Amino acid sequence: MTIIGDLLGNSPIGHLVDHARKVHECVELVKPMIEALIAEDWEWLNELHDRVSKTEYEADQIKHDIRDNLPRRYFLPVNREELDGFLQCQEKMADYAEDFSVIATIRKTRLHEDLHELFMAFVTQVFQVSGTLLTAAVEFKNLAEVSFSGAEARMVLGLINRLGEEEWKADKLGRKLSMAIYELENKVSPFDIIFCEKMLLKLSDIANEAENAGDFLRAMLRK
Repeated sequence: MTIIGDLLGNSPIGHLVDHARKVHECVELVKPMIEALIAEDWEWLNELHDRVSKTEYEADQIKHDIRDNLPRRYFLPVNREELDGFLQCQEKMADYAEDFSVIATIRKTRLHEDLHELFMAFVTQVFQVSGTLLTAAVEFKNLAEVSFSGAEARMVLGLINRLGEEEWKADKLGRKLSMAIYELENKVSPFDIIFCEKMLLKLSDIANEAENAGDFLRAMLRK
């Protein structure tokens, strides 16, 4: 490769989107895991855990490939630290989805019927947050291939702003679910309450990291 070619290389932004898609696949598996918990289908739940673990591993492989193929001399259209910050947030999202799957399978936690609807609403909203981030990342890649200004840039900023709103909705649903969990203190096992809260916190972490990733996208866009 020529010196110029070595300096320019291939843009890593497309691979960041590949990683974002794989991370979103991890998050996507959380909803059927909640459905399996509600149905108390422990075999299905363990199968889904294996799928989450495999998908998280595949996301890790993409992450390693991005870092291994990002030479120090590469001319990036964005700040290197912010790009890596975005990647780290995505990595944590996949990790938290896997953590959730471990908590869900480590014991046969029974979800009280009063929590079914709230858990499903919360998981659906967390998935919405992750999906909004993926859409923003895809549009950011398309924008990077042309320029970082104009109506297209404003559209990406709008998606990032919407991401914050979606995370806020998830936060509200999470608080509502947490209150409902502790209202069952005299009705269910204390361990069921503990494990429900642990699952809730991991799901909240996914949404929080998605919002953090959006902040890194915003910073890259504005520079």
